Amino acid sequence: MSLHPSGTAPAPPRGPRPTLRLLRHLLPYWRRLLPAVLASAGSDLAAAALMATAAWLITRAAEQPPLASVSVAIVAVRALALGRGALRYADRLLGHDGVLRAVAGFRTRVYEALVPLAPAGTPAFRSGDLLTRLVDDVDAAQDLLLRVLIPAAAATAVAVAATGAAAVLLPQAGVLLGLLLAVAGLLVPTLVLALSRRTGPAEKAARSELAALTVDLVQGAADLAAYGARGRAQERVRRASARIAALERRGALTTSLASAVVLLFQAGAVVGVTWLALRAHAAGTLPAVHLTVLAVLVLVSFDALAPLPAAARRLAEVSASARRLADLFDTPPPVTDPPAPLPLPATGPLGVDITGLRVRHRPGGPPALDGVTLRLPPGRRTVLLGASGSGKSTLIAALMRYVPYEAGSIRVGGRELRDCAGADVRRAITGVTQDAHVFHTTIRANLLLARPEATDAALREAARGARLLDWIESLPDRWDTLLGENGAAMSGGQRGRLLLARALLADPPVLVLDEPTEGLDPDTAAAVLTDILAATRGRTTLLVTHDRSWLTEADEIVTLDGGRIRRTPAAPPRTARAPRTARSGRRAQARSAG
Repeated sequence: MSLHPSGTAPAPPRGPRPTLRLLRHLLPYWRRLLPAVLASAGSDLAAAALMATAAWLITRAAEQPPLASVSVAIVAVRALALGRGALRYADRLLGHDGVLRAVAGFRTRVYEALVPLAPAGTPAFRSGDLLTRLVDDVDAAQDLLLRVLIPAAAATAVAVAATGAAAVLLPQAGVLLGLLLAVAGLLVPTLVLALSRRTGPAEKAARSELAALTVDLVQGAADLAAYGARGRAQERVRRASARIAALERRGALTTSLASAVVLLFQAGAVVGVTWLALRAHAAGTLPAVHLTVLAVLVLVSFDALAPLPAAARRLAEVSASARRLADLFDTPPPVTDPPAPLPLPATGPLGVDITGLRVRHRPGGPPALDGVTLRLPPGRRTVLLGASGSGKSTLIAALMRYVPYEAGSIRVGGRELRDCAGADVRRAITGVTQDAHVFHTTIRANLLLARPEATDAALREAARGARLLDWIESLPDRWDTLLGENGAAMSGGQRGRLLLARALLADPPVLVLDEPTEGLDPDTAAAVLTDILAATRGRTTLLVTHDRSWLTEADEIVTLDGGRIRRTPAAPPRTARAPRTARSGRRAQARSAG
């Protein structure tokens, strides 16, 4: 059952500007990023200086001066040409190295922010949307640095240097060039940013919707085909794709028009500065070589502004991504740890005492659990029965400190659960949850997830306890066999036993098994349940299921109905059913081995 019925993300209180918050996450990497910024600015400055020096050299050479008078310019042209290439290479190398390191660190922070939300808080975000935030929105941090800040810094450096050089050669030309550069470099990108902010969030939301629809289409392909709904689902994906394409065309049109406006300013600046230079030359106050240098300076200074309209558009997209990440960071976790958590007992078997427990999924909503009282004695196996929606998964979530409880008490080893850290609780109470995942990796790696330091002997013992060892050793690659996406290479019975083996390897003081036979046929389910009860003998165990068949070896059976507990006497073993049990177990084991 869903622990958080909301289908939309919550609306947490707004903090500082999201883009500034995103930038603050990247500041710890400034020592790696600063050389990249300097290299980028130096490369563009070298390119501008190369053009201006070459223009001076060509014009001066036309006057046929002595070679000694232009030798410095010749050396400067060569040095600037080589330096420009070296700085451009350093810009790409240092920029991508620093940015990728910064993004990798930031992605880790985003994942760490997700951990306290799982699993009760993550249903507030659709799976495809959550994936978009973790991948695409985090990549926006890369674009903020590479496509926004670094080009802006380089353009600023070139504009200031060109304006200063022009002012030295001809003050009025410097004023005109600086004014037009400021208008083209500030006003035009600002207008692009304002227009893009209307489409940026819409495009980001459309991409998120497309990702969610795609995940639904892939994961639910079988169900969609069974109900004849594949065509409608594909049509929704096509509409989402068409909306993204329309928004991209609108954004590209805005950027193209802005680039055209920058070119118009460039043309106006060339005409204006050249006119001023010609007047000064005619008046005898400006040499001819300086006239050429001024014209070239105008051209190269505006060339540095060319990336700014695209950078402004990307900044709008980055702002939308930063806002979505801020929502993720600001979403409060369902359960918070106490300021000074108490440790759980480190040795000895643990028991669990639940008294008067009440849990609600949302404030003011009906209680999912109401007055639940249950005792799990140390070393005993308790089976919890109940239909779907009776509150079984909610009880397990409360036990594992995934959801808070508003009334009652849960004591583990004598400690109140809300006084302990969630990580400590989940080391003591864990097992097979209803959404347990088999990863697309080897059998060994899937089992080591529970205890990374486990030895081969411990792996074999856990697999033997789950009656999976013979099957593993019969495989060509044995422990290195790839299991496919979510265990696609395994049968249902093998998958259930693998999850059981992983839970046994973790060896928690309290083992919780939530619907371990879900989706299995009756014979296989009976065999898996029999193996579970045999493997958990003498261990504090809570087995949650909706079927009480073949549970005669359980120490206690209780039923959860409508959020309340009622006792159920354990069914005595019946000799008439023993042969069928044996036959069912043998058939299921043979099917599992195949």
